[in-house]
Parts: sequence; structure tokens; C-alpha cells
Amino acid sequence: MNNDLILTIYKRVAVVSLLVVVISYLLFSNSKPIILGYIFGTIISMLGLKLIDNTVSKSVKMSPAQANRYTVFHYFLRYLIYFIVLFVAAVADYLNVIAAVLGLMIIKLVIIISTVLDKDFMK
Repeated sequence: MNNDLILTIYKRVAVVSLLVVVISYLLFSNSKPIILGYIFGTIISMLGLKLIDNTVSKSVKMSPAQANRYTVFHYFLRYLIYFIVLFVAAVADYLNVIAAVLGLMIIKLVIIISTVLDKDFMK
């Protein structure tokens, strides 16, 4: 992937996340677990995007059989990380699990919205 594209995605996620945090703070009386859960999920989502970038960059230099094993392993590794994040968010009192799920999905939402609204996003 293009590092400029990833940086653009990260910047847009930061702006959307700031809006979500401010709105959560204003709407909910006990907003700390919601904000912490959202930030936790967002950080892990950003890490997941970078892991996908690294996996793709390395796998294109491998033979097809090696690339298949490598990408499948890293695919399951990412989902293990997501499972751990959701488990921690569900068990911990100071994190909201729904906000963590939203944080994990925010990269996908930003990419979809950017693709629809910004015609030069993928260029």
C-alpha cells in the first residue's frame, strides 16, 4: 500500500474519532468507559491496517505457496488480536464493548465514506 494513503486514512480517522469523543462526552453522563473503549478499538484498528500493509508488502515478494501460508497466518493473527481486544473490552469495567466494536470498525467506515465522497481518494 501507499504510505501516503495510510497516512491520509489515519488523519481522517483522527478527525472522525475526535468528533465521536466530543459527542460522547456531551451526550453521556458517564462517558469515560465509552471514550476509552472507542479509543482502544480505534488504536487496534489502526494497528490492524498497518499489519495488513506489512503482510501485503512482504507477501508479494514470496512464491505463491509461501505467500498463501504467510497471509493466512497473519489473517488469523489479526483476528486473534481483535478477539483479545473484544474480550478485554467485555471483561473490563472501564471499557465499553460497543464503543470498542465501533472503534474497530472506524477504519472501514472512513475508507468507505472517503471512497464515496472523495473521487481522488485512491489516486
